[in-house]
This record gives sequence, C-alpha cells and structure tokens, in this order.
Amino acid sequence: MISNQASVSEDTKIGDGVRIDSFSTIFEKVTIGEGTRIHPNVTIYPHTVIGKNCEIFPGAVIGVDPQDLKFEGEETSVEIGDNTVIRECVTIHRGTKDKWKTVIGSNCLLMTYVHVAHDCQIGNGVILASYVGLSGHVTIDDYAILEGKVAAQQFVHIGAHSFIGGASLVRKDIPPYVKAAREPLNFAGVNSVGLRRRGFSDAEVREIEDVYRILYVQNNNVSKGLKAIKETIPEAKLRDQIISFVESSEKGVIRGMI
Repeated sequence: MISNQASVSEDTKIGDGVRIDSFSTIFEKVTIGEGTRIHPNVTIYPHTVIGKNCEIFPGAVIGVDPQDLKFEGEETSVEIGDNTVIRECVTIHRGTKDKWKTVIGSNCLLMTYVHVAHDCQIGNGVILASYVGLSGHVTIDDYAILEGKVAAQQFVHIGAHSFIGGASLVRKDIPPYVKAAREPLNFAGVNSVGLRRRGFSDAEVREIEDVYRILYVQNNNVSKGLKAIKETIPEAKLRDQIISFVESSEKGVIRGMI
C-alpha cells in the first residue's frame, strides 16, 4: 500500500506487500524488498537497496551523498539486508570510491539518531543503540552491540560478538568476543553472557577466556601475548580467529585492563 500523500518515483522497484506512508519521499533507482514498511516522513535517495521485511521509522534519511570532501558524485550506493529495523532520525550515507557502497546487514537494529557514514560495512545481527556515530569506513562484524552514544573513528574494525559500553570513544580496533569500556577504551573482559545467548558452549567460552587472559591479563605487550598464545594454546578455530584479527589490525587493538 502506497499513500497518495507519498512521493514515489515511477522508477522505484517495490516488492509485494510494501507499505509506504504519507509524506515519505522515495527517489529514482531505489529497490524496496517485499513486506517492508516505510513510515511517514522518510527520505530514501537514489541507488539504495532495501531488503525484505524491513521497517524504517519517521525522519530517517537513507542514501544521501556522503560528507566527504573527496566525493565527486560517483555512482555509489547503500545496501540494507532483510529484517532490519531503522528507527527515528537515523542517517545512512552512500559510499565513495573507497568501497563504492555502504552496507547494513540483515536482522540489524539501528536505534534513534544513529549516524552511519560513507563506506561503513556492518554485518548481520548488529545493534547500534541511540546516538551511536560511525565515521567513514568503519567495519562492524556480526552480532556486535554498541551502547548509546558510542563514537567510532574512521577505519576502525569492531569484531564479531563484541560489546562496547555506552559513551565510549573507539579509536582502536575491538577484537571479537570482548567487552570494551572505560576511558580511554580498553578490554573489560570477555562477552561471556552475550556469547552464551548466541549459542556458544561453555567449552568455547572458556577457550576464548583463556586466549584473552594470556593476551590482556598476563601480558602487557600484544606481541608477547600473541607469542604466548601460540606457544601454550593448541590451534583451534576461535583461537585462530582472534590471532588473525589482532595480527591484521592496521590501527592496533585496544589495550588491556588499566
């Protein structure tokens, strides 16, 4: 159902069961998947793709040009997966030549006043609480949770299943499976409650805890910590994921407990 008070381009591709409420504006070259609801006063700019069964609340602005002085009008996009909820006054900017698109995965929740800048790559099941601000080129892996008013610097990488405490400033990469808090931001333990809720076994949680105990508690140097992990913990999927994340970090990872 499309309200006769909505402005929808004839070029828009609209799936079955889509509802677009009054005073929303949908520009050309937009695709909206079946079952999605667009509330009143939503603005969706060209080159935006929205998946199935999403819900976008009033005041959201999606696909607008990036706030990047290097942007030259290149044809970039925003892509949003299925079952994602975007609450009031969220802003999502399209990409630049860096990645050519800004991506929000499936089953995500972006609460009120969240800002996602150009070229951000957000995985599935991510929760961004109110007033979270992501600078350009931020990568967030699956099932990470950022509490309210978290601000992330350009190019940081936030690992899967991590949890960042409210009003934190993210200047370094956040490894997977951890909690991060305090100022300056640092390791605050393993996100064991969140991991068990996601179906991780007790043995898997203990393995993660063992790795981070060596990296962050028993060592005050990341290089020494990685060396000790490789020498004392047998190769395994979770162990290797953590090592790979830390070793590939370009900005460096957060520090241990202060």
